[in-house]
Amino acid sequence: MDKGFSNDYILFIPKGTPQNKNLYLLVEPNNTGKTSDSIEVHRQYAIDLASVSSVGNNISTMLKIPLLVPVFPRPSSKPTVYIHALDRDVIMEKQSVLKRIDLQLIAMINDSRKILKSMNILVNEKIFMNGFSASATFTNRFSYLHPEIIKALAIGGFNGELMFPKEEVDGIKINYPIGIADFRKLFGKKFDLLSYKTIPQFIYMGKLDDNDAVQFDDAYSLKERQIINNHIGAIVQKRYLECQKAYNSYNIKATFHNYENVGHWTTSEINLEVIKFFFAQMKL
Repeated sequence: MDKGFSNDYILFIPKGTPQNKNLYLLVEPNNTGKTSDSIEVHRQYAIDLASVSSVGNNISTMLKIPLLVPVFPRPSSKPTVYIHALDRDVIMEKQSVLKRIDLQLIAMINDSRKILKSMNILVNEKIFMNGFSASATFTNRFSYLHPEIIKALAIGGFNGELMFPKEEVDGIKINYPIGIADFRKLFGKKFDLLSYKTIPQFIYMGKLDDNDAVQFDDAYSLKERQIINNHIGAIVQKRYLECQKAYNSYNIKATFHNYENVGHWTTSEINLEVIKFFFAQMKL
């Protein structure tokens, strides 16, 4: 924990990564897709994500930029602490290994920056972030906590449910991770809407995607589930539309896509569009 993190991370550096050139570090949170008390299970999934097959690996390889994937646990002994989605239980966690995972990730980013510099690979102070499914949810929530360090982000397959940059919906108070009503209490700072609105975001869902973590206890509490189902949307695609309306009403710099004949997966077309999105951000 001396470096500020209790867990390992994977740093993938694609062949051909240029030296002595200002690059962006890409960060994709790990998503094992299941619980396990064995950190080796999560480590192997993180290694595969970083170096074998994922949207993040494709972005890194095509754009010749380094990719960081944390090896965060998701213990079976704490089934409702959905670390890979940065849910409320994670934020409330006091155990040192799990405490403030978001700050641990920032410490990993800072540590990786030093390693890269020693290899003459120079990365910007701001990062790219990418995620799909639970890692998309993590990325969405992380971007609310630390918008000042993110240059651009892309997320997909997130149950149609994004955080809202407001304190209530239909007169109902919405706390983290639905909204920001208790943001200052939890994080000791005000939500930085101005910084958040400057982040270019590529947000996508498949039109056939009905994967719905909202309805399960590991992702949301009963109270959270009722608020989402009753005031935002009880089905994934309706929820996604409501999120788009909310983001557009706040002039958030998000581009929304909905892909025909696509469920809870990505395609070569999606991967290419995400790569093009980040490539465009590299030029700005």
